[in-house]
Formats: sequence, C-alpha cells, structure tokens
Amino acid sequence: MNSNTPALQLSNRLLAMEESATLAMQVKARELQAQGHKIINLNLGEPDFPTPQHIQDAAVAAIQDGKYFKYPPVAGYPELRQGIAEKLLRDNGLSYTPEQIVVSTGAKQSIVNILLSILNKGDEVIVFTPYWVSYIEQIKLAEGTPVLLEGSIENDFKPNAEQLKAAITPNTKMVLFSSPCNPTGSVFTKEELNAIAEVLKEREDIYVVSDEIYEFINFEGKHNSIAEIDYMKERTIIVNGFSKGYAMTGWRLGYIAAPLAIAKACNKVQGQVTSGTCTISQRAGLAAINGPMEATEEMKKAYLRRRDLVKGELDKIKGIKTNKPKGAFYIFPDVSAFYGKSFNGKVIKDSNDLAMYLLNEAHVSIVSGAAFGAPNCIRISFAAADEDLKKACELITEALGRLS
Repeated sequence: MNSNTPALQLSNRLLAMEESATLAMQVKARELQAQGHKIINLNLGEPDFPTPQHIQDAAVAAIQDGKYFKYPPVAGYPELRQGIAEKLLRDNGLSYTPEQIVVSTGAKQSIVNILLSILNKGDEVIVFTPYWVSYIEQIKLAEGTPVLLEGSIENDFKPNAEQLKAAITPNTKMVLFSSPCNPTGSVFTKEELNAIAEVLKEREDIYVVSDEIYEFINFEGKHNSIAEIDYMKERTIIVNGFSKGYAMTGWRLGYIAAPLAIAKACNKVQGQVTSGTCTISQRAGLAAINGPMEATEEMKKAYLRRRDLVKGELDKIKGIKTNKPKGAFYIFPDVSAFYGKSFNGKVIKDSNDLAMYLLNEAHVSIVSGAAFGAPNCIRISFAAADEDLKKACELITEALGRLS
C-alpha cells in the first residue's frame, strides 16, 4: 500500500454496532461443518418446514404471468395491502385501511423503518428484556437510547406494569416488545396488556411497537394485541410478517399496520432505502394471507410437541432451570449454575463461553442469552426435526456432565 494512502475510516455508528449473535453462531457452525463435523443447528429462528405448496404455486404463477417484473409501489401492491387489512379485521378485530399498511423486505426492515421515522437523538425506548437480538442495535442506529426492562424466569420473563411505570421518564418516546416473544416464547395475556396500557394511558406521546411476527405460533389460544385496546390503537404500530407462520423466511416479507402518519413516514424512509419489496414474494404473500391455514396449524402442532420434548429433556439436567414457553419455537433455560465450572482447564465464565463449549464439544449450535439481554440464559430453537432435538439434548447432557 502506498504510504500516502489514507487508512480506511469506518463510521462511528458501524464501529459501535454489535454483530448479530444468531448469525455469528451460524457462521461458526458452518466452519465446523466444513471441517467435517456434524452440527445440530438450533441457533436460527427458522421453521424447518417448506413453504406451503399453494404459496409456492402462487409465486410460480406470478412468474409465468409475466406482469410482475417491474418495480412495485414502495408500500406494496394495493391488493396485498388490502389483503393484510382484511386479515387484521378478520383475525384481530382491527380496522385499518390499505394506506395504513406498509409492506417491507421482512419484519426486520419494518422495525428499522419505524425507529428511523420516530426517534430523535436521545429519545428513550423501553425494551422488554429478554429482547430480540436486533432491537438494541437498531435503536442505537436511529440514535435512540435503549432502556431495558427485565422480566424474570419466575414470571415467564415478562416485565410488569409496575416496572414499566417506574421506567418512564420525560424522554420516553416508545415501548418495544414482542408477543409471542423471541427469545423466550412468552405470551402476554389480555390482562397483562390491559395493565400495560393503563400505565401508558396518560402519556399519549409514547408509541408502542408490538412485534407480532409469531402470532400464529401461540399455544395458548387466541392471539392478543395491545392495539385491540381502544385508546391504544392510534399509538400502536403492529409489526408482523410471513416468515414464521407460513415458513417463508427466505421470501423476506414483512409489514406494519400503523396510524396513517407513521405509515406515510415509513413509506418515505423505505422509498430512499430499498423501495418496494420483491414482486414475486408479494404475490406469494397474497396467496398466504388469503389461503388455507391447515399447514400453519400442522406446524404449530409440531412445535408444541417439540417444546414438550425439549423441555422434558432439559428438566432432567441438574442445574438447568426452565419455564414453559407459551408460543414461538424457542426455550430459554437459565444455565448460570454451570458458570465457574471448567473442562480441560478452560473455565466457563458466562453464556458466551457455554454456547461455544456446546458448539465445540457437543456439536450443538445454540445462542448465548447475553445477546438477548439475559446473560444467565441460552436460547435453543426447537424448529428442528424431533430426532435432531432428541440427539441434541443427549449431547448437551453429556457435555454438561463433563464440566467440573
């Protein structure tokens, strides 16, 4: 390199950003696989089922039709936005116009659009903890300040209304949470949402972002949204998508339902970043949202069976503490009893060390709970075949048994 060539200077926002822990573990798992090791991957939040056939057929038909090769509207095709509005009314009793819907390249982009549209530097966002791994970095990217509100395993990891009330300051601009929750599988009840709403009732300047991407993987019955509470609807932005309930992770299709001003703002941001999302994915999404739900119901039954399988096996391991996930496809055990133990002279100091130990010694890939704001825990996805889950639990049991 020429001595006069300036050194590459990356932006401060990039240097301050943490890498996604779930994707980082996937990279490490692939490295071991490339070395010839068989790795059981329980790290990514990805259904192991194929996209239902009628959705695939709709995508093929869209390609063969030849009309969907041009740029789509930034906020999504009108017919898809209308279909989402009809879904919200049908399934959730919520009335939105298509203009209040913005379709994006996955729910992840939907959340970034919201944060960039609403937050100013120093605005506080109360995040229910444990949280989805990208929330904090996205808030920081939008120059907001995350305020963590911690739930305990004894309360299914759910912060309560009293904690929320104590955390609110004059700088609070937003509350952000998911239900069903990634990483814990916790589901907020109607009563719990009402209590949260009651705390927020007097602060009309605080928005709520309700991440409902796991809506259809709910083992407790009807899904409840805080937007269903009358005085909360005009302050709530619902985030949802097609990845989890329809096994469409690779199609990259998410959406928001929001007050019109917020929807217009997100449309403006998206118009400068990506424009409209993939045309063929949108046609597939329309078939998903208007189509039969039998495949989704069968997937949910499988996840419930797998939850019980994995929880039953983990509960046999002395030192592990679990709760019972009510939705999604994760279990989030407390493994802090193993901190301070060692193997071959290497001490397990925290959940990062334990995750790497299980990857290297058990060849099971999971994710450190520290990435989700809960350093005493690890996240295990049970979106995998039953036989793989059984084998993974055996390998984890054996590996933990070698620690002393």
